[in-house]
Amino acid sequence: MGDAPWLAEDVDLVLPAASIGKLLLLGVAAEMFEAGTLSREAPLCRADGVFVRDSGVWHTLQQEVLPAVDVCRLIGAHSDNLATNVLLYHVGIAQVREYADRLGLAPLVLLDYARGHRDPADPDVAPTLSVASASALIRFMELLDAGRISAEVGEWLSLDTDLSMVADAFGLDPLAHNSIGGGDPGRFTLVNKTGTNAGIRADTGLAHAGGERTAYAVIAQWDQATDGDMLDEVITRMRDIGRQIRDRLQSAAS
Repeated sequence: MGDAPWLAEDVDLVLPAASIGKLLLLGVAAEMFEAGTLSREAPLCRADGVFVRDSGVWHTLQQEVLPAVDVCRLIGAHSDNLATNVLLYHVGIAQVREYADRLGLAPLVLLDYARGHRDPADPDVAPTLSVASASALIRFMELLDAGRISAEVGEWLSLDTDLSMVADAFGLDPLAHNSIGGGDPGRFTLVNKTGTNAGIRADTGLAHAGGERTAYAVIAQWDQATDGDMLDEVITRMRDIGRQIRDRLQSAAS
């Protein structure tokens, strides 16, 4: 990592990225924990913010209140939309944008709360949750690797259970590949964040093996009305990129 990219295609193209923008929210939360402006133990109520079901598990649980750090873990592990909205309610979207500007992460932007439905005619609702370019996501991961983004963000992302895209190639257990709590990371260690919506798949992360590491970012968008159902093709391509990353890491580490 740090060398010229060995695989690049339209890296500065800005695309809708679904849940990928939650990276910024987690980055802000970690900074606030470290600064003491938000306590890790602060009780956050799921009645705050915009209520939404969809991805995640908090909306299925009986627990109405969770400590802020567990809300972050739900976002990292399950991209939990309700947890996202509750945390964003307490952090504020202006704070998220200031964080992104300060770290030079444009065009990675978290635009809105997670919503079950977006009315294109509503001027107060962003057309998508977030946008990003691959180059911006690589920058985020490089800053995380360099310690300029809190290592706590990496811990939360190591809980991610969605290894269905690029990360599929590493052969990790989706439920127990992190090192938190003594989990066995196997041959690879990985932190990643994915984004999924109709006609959108995105995956960005940091993969390590044998002292070698690389940052990756893949975003795919297609119009289902004009392009048809391209999901199988997109997932196949993303997994092929993952296999290339795996093979290069193994070769460099050997």
